[in-house]
Amino acid sequence: MKHNHNHDNAAAAESQLVPVRFEFTDPTATSVCVAGDFNHWQPESKSLHTSGTGHWWKETALAPGTYEYCLVVDGKWMPDPQAATTVPNPFGGRNSVLIVAASPLAAHLADAEKQPLIIDHFCDSSTGELPTADKTSPLTKNNQPIIKKT
Repeated sequence: MKHNHNHDNAAAAESQLVPVRFEFTDPTATSVCVAGDFNHWQPESKSLHTSGTGHWWKETALAPGTYEYCLVVDGKWMPDPQAATTVPNPFGGRNSVLIVAASPLAAHLADAEKQPLIIDHFCDSSTGELPTADKTSPLTKNNQPIIKKT
């Protein structure tokens, strides 16, 4: 592997790190770690902190990208119950998937793509039909129905 000895590039790469927070709740857990391809699957390098009431957390920073990881709770490897996506791993279990976006806007757009499309207007209760769009309706813009993702 080649090492980059240009310190200007190293500073630029460090500025691209994005804060990430892992959280887990289990009042009976005595140790919780996170292991993934971002730390070479070494759980001891990312131990979560406890509030003493069963809530565990770890704040770290990662470069934008897609990562697979597992929580290690009292020595048992498991997918993160809060993860939106998991994939099979080679050991017959599942890994959680974490997507770190390059910016808050990119994260918002990525989340919006996963949400169902909702047309933001109401049906006529007697007919079940959508109201007719007109220029004065608050449900239209440029004579088109307003559509949003939630």
